[in-house]
Amino acid sequence: MKKAESIFICQACGHQSRKWLGKCPECGEWNSLVEERERVAAKSGKRSAFKLRDVSAIAYSEIESQDETRVSSGVTEFDRVLGGGLVPGTLVLIGGDPGIGKSTLMLQVADKLSTGNGAVLYVSGEESERQIKLRGERLHVEAKNLFLLPETNLENIFHEVERLNPTAIVVDSIQTIFSAMIESAPGSVSQVREAAHQFLLLAKNRTIPVFLIGHITKDGSIAGPKALEHIVDTVLYFEGERHHNHRIVRAVKNRFGAANEIGVFEMTAAGLVPVANPSQMFLQERPQNVAGSVVTACMEGTRPLLVEIQALVSETKYGTGRRMTQGVDQNRVALLLAMLDKRLGLQMLSDDVFVNIAGGLDVDEPAVDLGVVAAITSSFKNLPIDPHTTVFGEVGLTGEVRGTTQAGVRAREAQALGFKRIVMPGSNKSGLERLLGVHVVGVKSVEEALAELF
Repeated sequence: MKKAESIFICQACGHQSRKWLGKCPECGEWNSLVEERERVAAKSGKRSAFKLRDVSAIAYSEIESQDETRVSSGVTEFDRVLGGGLVPGTLVLIGGDPGIGKSTLMLQVADKLSTGNGAVLYVSGEESERQIKLRGERLHVEAKNLFLLPETNLENIFHEVERLNPTAIVVDSIQTIFSAMIESAPGSVSQVREAAHQFLLLAKNRTIPVFLIGHITKDGSIAGPKALEHIVDTVLYFEGERHHNHRIVRAVKNRFGAANEIGVFEMTAAGLVPVANPSQMFLQERPQNVAGSVVTACMEGTRPLLVEIQALVSETKYGTGRRMTQGVDQNRVALLLAMLDKRLGLQMLSDDVFVNIAGGLDVDEPAVDLGVVAAITSSFKNLPIDPHTTVFGEVGLTGEVRGTTQAGVRAREAQALGFKRIVMPGSNKSGLERLLGVHVVGVKSVEEALAELF
């Protein structure tokens, strides 16, 4: 029998090499290759015959829809991120920074699911059952059908699944699970891929939802091979800052719903509480009649959000001004500053420019360009913008204001929060003149928008 040889596998992308390399030639990561034992397949004297299975194709029109089979998780914002509820047999991967609230949220979801849907199995590879019980008492969890299993061996977990027959499974975390059939260490590429594949087969064969909590790397991506995100049906990322109470769950991938959908939670002493109106939460401490502050409407998935953009323009003692941003792309702000200098003659090359999205939210869509331009100009001229005005629109390099998607949804969100005037692209104005109590202004250029605002 041939002796098993060692192979070096990159823990970031799964690239294999016969010798150790300091830098992975596939993804460029340093010190990511780990030695693992290569499995040698047993050879037989005869070529194994390909066995045909008795299968046949099914017409698309004969397949029944499963939209009505969604099950509510009991947490409204979590259902929104998943696309309206849990689909039987779905495999969900949840990632986020340490201590951001992944285990807290999944314990609350497991509590709600176990109330009327049968037994729920919570597999913990990092905490004991007493630690989970202590967290549950703090969150007032009293689920009688919630079963805790502190285990990391994949075969033992599946044996308990056969005995308990749960209606949902939570695994915390997938990097701690290992299979005795593979000789590599827990958390390696081989172990993570095998464990995720086995949980996928379990979810599809038993048609039960399985939640996998994953560690993330220093750059914010889920640790392990990229194939892990391809295996699962839904990938959720926890976002938020330690200095803010709100947490955002964002769907990066979802086979059963819209991608980039978000759910907003507030971290309290009783756990994560869903926020029904996040726009009001982001604007509740907005200053009135202050230069450099403006409200803009952005879209996160299918949900409109009104956020405050703050800008500060001040003279610098050095030759070149600094550009610092938080919540928006710094390169995009530099581009807009160059446009203001070229098209409108606002010279801010020697000024420090700081732009911030109040509340710690990250916004990356181009519809906030007009809001950034308005906030910077307001601070530069030291002229406040009417607090009952909101702006949105994409700005081009020639100073034109381009139309945005779902302008009607943004405008109605502003109307619901009591805004009296909306400055928006002229191409999106049609059909919105009849908003009750709102003066809709359509502009075609940045010069028109600034003339209307000031």
